[in-house]
Amino acid sequence: MLVATSTLPAGPSMKICLVVDDSSVVRKVARSILESFKLEVIEADSGQTAIDACQREMPDAIILDNYMPGMGTVEFLSTLRGLPDGKKALVIYCTSENDTADITRTIAAGADDFVIKPFDRGSLKAKFASAGTA
Repeated sequence: MLVATSTLPAGPSMKICLVVDDSSVVRKVARSILESFKLEVIEADSGQTAIDACQREMPDAIILDNYMPGMGTVEFLSTLRGLPDGKKALVIYCTSENDTADITRTIAAGADDFVIKPFDRGSLKAKFASAGTA
């Protein structure tokens, strides 16, 4: 179980982004990009750890890996959206496969948008800017 918080000092209006990925490398890259957007970053290495973090404090945004140990993406989204304030979080589904059926299923399950790995600063900036999060 891993939950790591941001290394940036939180400001009174700093938005929170939860990065859910079992790869520490992906979490590190995402953290670096998201902190450059002045977002507070929380990390989780599994779906259940992410749900636990959301129950403590609902983030403004979630970067969600397509493969997580112990909990599928659709199950995570169903659980998340059923939590108090669970509908307020922007969820960006992060997949390494350009599988239209999978992306459509995940959007239907509650993801707001998607990005293809490997993502970069520009692709994440565009997703967050269009949602008004960064």
